[in-house]
Amino acid sequence: MCGRYAASRRPEDLVGLFGVEKWEPTETLAPDWNVAPTKSVHAVLERPVKDAADRRPVRQLRAMRWGLVPSWAKSPEGAAKMINARAETVHEKPSFRRAFESRRCLLPADGYYEWVTGAGERELEEKGRKKRSRKQPYLVTPADGSVMALAGLYEFWRDPTLPGDHPQAWWVTCSVITTEAEPEPFATGGAQDGAGPRSLAEIHPRMPLVLPPDRWDAWLDPARTDPAELRSLLAPPPAGLVRAYPVATAVSDVRNNGPELLTELEAPEEATLF
Repeated sequence: MCGRYAASRRPEDLVGLFGVEKWEPTETLAPDWNVAPTKSVHAVLERPVKDAADRRPVRQLRAMRWGLVPSWAKSPEGAAKMINARAETVHEKPSFRRAFESRRCLLPADGYYEWVTGAGERELEEKGRKKRSRKQPYLVTPADGSVMALAGLYEFWRDPTLPGDHPQAWWVTCSVITTEAEPEPFATGGAQDGAGPRSLAEIHPRMPLVLPPDRWDAWLDPARTDPAELRSLLAPPPAGLVRAYPVATAVSDVRNNGPELLTELEAPEEATLF
């Protein structure tokens, strides 16, 4: 799954990296080293500019809320439960199907956090049963220091309780697509001194789908609507492009937020089972 990530890059940097043509400074978000569900995040998308004479799709950097609210939802109450969409079923689930066909985005990230659990807890989790408290957090990040582009979907939802001209009448929300975790070894061999997880699959059975640059254009193109063609873009990226390292357990509290959360620890703070 993807339940927390870091996004500290400046909008100006993202504009250049992703070839953004339109960005409103009023939608600038502060760096966030502990992005949690329902927070506002930056997303890259392509769609016509509202009220513009030219109706061609324009690549934009927009701010939206993490936790998708389908356009047909009666209320946004379930948004916190819609932070992830499974790559295997996204094309058929009512909550995600329409967005998958025409409203896809990229969510820039420094990396994402995941909490290591022991083998017994992992078995319970895979069976859908409640697990015990989270243990040691790890940051999964590109080995070369580049920006992660998480595959995402977005939706527009109209709040029926507000007049149409109210600034909060329309919600723009998003979800991160996840896939099976990569079983191949990390780019740098895993955690320090051979301790800790050696692959993403040893951290968690799921991972956010990271799209390499050669898929960005196709993924963002709203003219691509064929589900079969789009599903071909959901293949996991090549193995060995990320590393993972332990970070302070302070990240487990969403009230903590700062660059120190990305600091690599010499050793895990809490014992893990491997």
